Amino acid sequence: MAPPPGTATAPGDPECIALAEIELCGELIIAASTADGERLSADRIDEVLRVGAGSR
Repeated sequence: MAPPPGTATAPGDPECIALAEIELCGELIIAASTADGERLSADRIDEVLRVGAGSR
């Protein structure tokens, strides 16, 4: 998984990549806790992860 945009990490630095993934998981958890209904839509997940639908 690529680090979020704007995150300064070396391409092969596993610690920085792990921290970026943890941050993204936290953002998904926050989005899920505030979502209407039981699940996040694919579009909302893409929005939280800052990816386009075409990159899935």
